[in-house]
Amino acid sequence: MIHNEYDNEDDKIQDKLNQKTWNEIRTNDSWAIFKIMSEFVNGYESMARIGPCVSIFGSARTKPDNKYYLLAESIAYKISKAGYGVITGGGPGIMEAGNKGAHRGEGTSVGLNIELPFEQHYNPYIDKDKNLNFDYFFVRKVMFVKYSQGFVVMPGGFGTLDEMFEAITLIQTKKIGKFPIILVGSSYWSGLMDWIKNVMIEDHKNANIDDLNLIKIVDTEDEVVAELDRFYKKYNLSPNF
Repeated sequence: MIHNEYDNEDDKIQDKLNQKTWNEIRTNDSWAIFKIMSEFVNGYESMARIGPCVSIFGSARTKPDNKYYLLAESIAYKISKAGYGVITGGGPGIMEAGNKGAHRGEGTSVGLNIELPFEQHYNPYIDKDKNLNFDYFFVRKVMFVKYSQGFVVMPGGFGTLDEMFEAITLIQTKKIGKFPIILVGSSYWSGLMDWIKNVMIEDHKNANIDDLNLIKIVDTEDEVVAELDRFYKKYNLSPNF
């Protein structure tokens, strides 16, 4: 857990507005570049040895008896049996379920962990040499995107939405390949998709209707595996593991 030197949010804001503190921050920020570089180097070297996988995103707050936890575990199990490695954020909830399913399926199980004040701790189902720890969210997100051959998005909160829209944006802007983005749980995601289609696209023209083709909504583990297999057959590829 990250140490918090502030008693409350007001103290944090006041400290940021203090000129002396701001001067110290500018100096520290310059030296932080080396820490950032070291995280990138370690991440690249570690993930290059592991190879590309399928990322599973979802809430850290999902309990083991929740239907989406059980579904995520089953999805990861079937993904691993189909030959795909699995990457998660390395923490509890859906992330744990993903690693647990991959571990049970004797597949590659990777965790990209980050310390958070309330909910993050690494789960016990990550392969021993494939548990990476990060201090910076943006470095961690690069590892997710660079080494993912597909994105399975389970129900989650703001962090899950952040990771999902990062992948969509990079595909939309052609910064990465058009890998499949699979949202699991039509009852959970349909409202968001309706808003994107009706408000963002049709009412305000802030995206193209074709962008919706980047996203597939499914409800079962078999549909997830079928979407991944369809993608690989289309491009005459095969899973890395």
